[in-house]
Parts: sequence; C-alpha cells; structure tokens
Amino acid sequence: MLAVEVLAGLSVLSLLAYGYLSWDSLGLGPGEMEATRTGPGEEPGAGAPRSQPHIIFILADDQGFRDVGYHGSEIRTPTLDKLAAEGVKLENYYVQPMCTPSRSQFITGKYQIHTGLQHSIIRPTQPNCLPLDNVTLPQKLKEVGYSTHMVGKWHLGFYRRECMPTQRGFDTFFGSLLGSGDYYTHFKCDGPGICGYDLYENDNAAWDHDNGIYSTQMYTQKVQQILASHNPRKPIFLYIAYQAVHSPLQAPGKYFEHYRSINNINRRRYAAMLACLDEAINNVTLALKKHGYYENSIIVYSSDNGGQPMAGGSNWPLRGSKGTYWEGGIRAVGFVHSPLLKNKGSVCKELVHITDWFPTLITLAEGQIDEDIQLDGYDIWETISEGRRSPRVDILHNIDPIYTKAKNGSWAAGYGIWNTAIQSAIRVNHWKLLTGNPGYSDWVPPQAFSNAGPNRWHNERVSWSAGKTVWLFNISADPYERVDLSARYPDVVKQLLRRLSQFNKTAVPVRYPPKDPRSNPKLNGGVWGPWFKEDEKKKKSDKSKGANKQKKNKNKKKAN
Repeated sequence: MLAVEVLAGLSVLSLLAYGYLSWDSLGLGPGEMEATRTGPGEEPGAGAPRSQPHIIFILADDQGFRDVGYHGSEIRTPTLDKLAAEGVKLENYYVQPMCTPSRSQFITGKYQIHTGLQHSIIRPTQPNCLPLDNVTLPQKLKEVGYSTHMVGKWHLGFYRRECMPTQRGFDTFFGSLLGSGDYYTHFKCDGPGICGYDLYENDNAAWDHDNGIYSTQMYTQKVQQILASHNPRKPIFLYIAYQAVHSPLQAPGKYFEHYRSINNINRRRYAAMLACLDEAINNVTLALKKHGYYENSIIVYSSDNGGQPMAGGSNWPLRGSKGTYWEGGIRAVGFVHSPLLKNKGSVCKELVHITDWFPTLITLAEGQIDEDIQLDGYDIWETISEGRRSPRVDILHNIDPIYTKAKNGSWAAGYGIWNTAIQSAIRVNHWKLLTGNPGYSDWVPPQAFSNAGPNRWHNERVSWSAGKTVWLFNISADPYERVDLSARYPDVVKQLLRRLSQFNKTAVPVRYPPKDPRSNPKLNGGVWGPWFKEDEKKKKSDKSKGANKQKKNKNKKKAN
C-alpha cells in the first residue's frame, strides 16, 4: 500500500511539473451540487460571436488519449497540434466508452439513461435506433436557419426510415449507417451469411461512389464539395464523423513512410491511419478558408471514446481502454479552434462532457432551448472562450442495469444504497466512483507496442482483493487511478452511491431488442438499410384482428 501511495505522490508531482495541476486544484472544496444551465431565451455570454457562426464538429473514432502529438505521441499530427495550439485544448474532457453512447449524447444533450441506450451499442441487426421523440441538435439548428449536413459514420440505428439521418434533422447525409466496415469496399459482415454494402447518399445506397476510394479521403472530398456549393453568408452546420481510426486497420501505402520503424503491425497501421486523418482535417481547414467560412467558424474536434490497445491505440498514462469506465475509456482528446475565441492558445482544465455541445452550440447559433427538454448538458462556451469556471460539477458516466457481471456485487457492498453488481460510474467534483465490473483495467505503456504483437508482460496491473465491486478515486490528484480510496473514505462512497441512486430514479427503460432476421442485407438488395415497414405491421395487426373477429362469429354460431 505504501508503494502505491508513493507512486500516486510521484504522479501528482509530475502533473504539477507539466502544468496540468496547481496546488490549489488539489483542494477538495465542497462545490455546488446544483449549477444553473443556460435557460430558454437567455443571452449568450460576452464571448459569443456577434452573428450565427458556421459550426464544424469533427468526431474521430477510437482515437486514444495519447494518440496526438501534443500528448507526447510518436505519431505525427501537425494539423491537430497547430489547431489545438491556436485554440483551446480541453484537458478535462469526457465522452462515453463506446460509439453509439457518445454519438447519442452529442446529438441530444442527454445521458444514456434518459434515451434508453444505456446498454452497449446499437447492433446492425437490432430493430433499434435513437428514440424518435428526442429532439436532435441539427433539428434545433435548422429552426434558426442553418443548413445541416452530415458526412461519415451514423451508428444511431436505421431499422426504420424515420431513424435515418435525413429524418433526424440533416439536409444531406453521405456516409455509413453501421459502426464499422471496410474502408475501401464499404462492406460489413455481422456474422456468417449476414453481409452487405454500407455507403449511403441521403436515403439510398451510394453505388455510384463505390470507386474503391479510402473512406477518410472520400469523406473529405464530400466536405469540400459541400463547402464549395454553399453560400458562406448563410450559417452551416457540418457534422464530420470520420471512420478512422476504428478497425479494420487499413490505410493507403504512402502514409506508412514515417512509421516503418514501428515493429508492432497494429500500431504501425494505426499510425498511418491517423496520419491520413490529420491530413484530411488540414484539407477541411483549407477549404473553410478558401470558400470564406473560416473567420466566422467554430471547429470542435473530439474522439468518441478511448483507444483500443489491441487495435493499435494508446491511452497512456491513463488506465483502461475503449469499452471501459476507467479514464482510458472515457477521457478524450478534444479542442476548440475558432477566430471567435477570446482566450486563444490556452488550456481548459474545467470539467466538460460531450452532452455539453448540444446547449452550447444551440446558444451560439442564437437558438432556443425548450423548457420541456430535460437536458443533461450545460452551456460551456464562456468556460472555453473566456476561461471561466465550468457550470458542470458532476458527470454520470453511466448506469447499465443489464451489465451485472460482477458476481460478488451486492446491496450489502453498497451499504444498502446501491447494488454493486450493476456496472456504473459517476464523477462528482474531484471524486470518481465505479461499481460492478468496470472492464479491462491494465495500464498499457508505449513499450507494450515495441514487439511484433501486443506484449502484455509490459502492462501494469493491480491485483484487487477477490470480490471487489466498488472503487473510489480522487481524479484531480490521481488521474491515473492508481490509489483506490474506497476503504479510507466510506462516507464519500455513500454520498456518491446516493447520487447514483438519485440519477437512477430518472432513468427510462433500456432499449436493447433481440436480433431481427429481416435485417439481413440479402433481403434488402445486398444493402444494410431500413427493413421495418410500418404498413406491414399494420396489415398484420389488421389481419389478426380480422381472424379474431371470425373466431368470435364461429363461437357465436356454435353457442346458438
């Protein structure tokens, strides 16, 4: 235990040395539990632009926390480094540990427990999508005159036409509906015999664009076309959700040139993919300048979750990986670049979450946030632009009532307040609490990628006592989650368990239906796409009603 505490002390000192913390920031001030959101009709702060800005939101896929030049990566990202250095780096920025959850929270401003998507992701064969009663960010921006375009990965469900991007607020859509697929052929298999094409233009398969072009480059070309054809005097919202650097690990040959010295094949391919992505973002920025958008634009860059070490990603020195609630799964690369920022070239260490973009961007666009929309996000523009304190003091990372794999979890372990078999995680001020099974918990240092294959001997692990289902960390002092404080501060554990319980009372039922065999692309012209027909359901319903009526008439005759 003494050795672990010494390590924690050293980690704090290293953070101080690199400017991530000040001594004052280690104080555990009570903080206000209730912070006010920007309400309907309230004027944006002094740092807001004078006219409706062009909004460009770029979402990378599976980019690890370390995998950007300014976090010390060996992978070169000159574009990201320059944009971040001239903008505001978000160094206390959180997303969700997987694709669908992050995307749903970005587009609705709501936690997963308030949309029913709190378990896993939306699978290709599931009759599921972002619930239709949720108002989306592009819908709100359209209300105030924005042209809205999406390019890239959707992954919010498509089993009905009403679930498609063009039905959820986007004027145009060009990209994929699923979570992954081949970067060149745009095909995806979800099991033996369940394979299909996944590239769309608006509501139809984009067979005409099937020219074997690498998706990162193809999406960038589409963005350039949109910017060239739009009038820069009218506001535009561009949501660019790149497929990179998600597996499968594929990249054009020329991007391997600088990384042939990396022995680990997955890391080498990943580096090439990230190099291509960096170049793509440079081309998007050049197009914004060329066509007259840049001076009145806000560019937001974010990863959707942490990296996957087995697929070349690195979250070092954070713990864990994609799919986990350790910091390596949920603490993301993020920054804002804009000529409209007040404090350019600064670092924001205030708490920011992916749900915050919804109210922030709507307020900047001079839109209205309806009173009946129960948001979990906050307007954080003044925090980013002017360096003010964040209105956010807590984050519900998630409560997943289906994932109860912690066999030793119990109500007793949760002091009668919470069943610790349930996978959940919450952050309140400096404190972070995890329950259940948080997922893969190793620290994976850079030297783990030095061999031809992933070498787990290099990984650092902590052997927890058998049956452990509760962890508590002071994230400000211990961002690497090395010192569990749950035994030392039981009162803090109880407070956070009560907060979890309060959140859970507001949760809606989980939406996670079984597979539907009608989803097979073979039944849909070889294409992944909407398969659920409302009229078919109605016909079946009418048929069953008719059958019941006939049955009743027969029974009446028999009785007579």
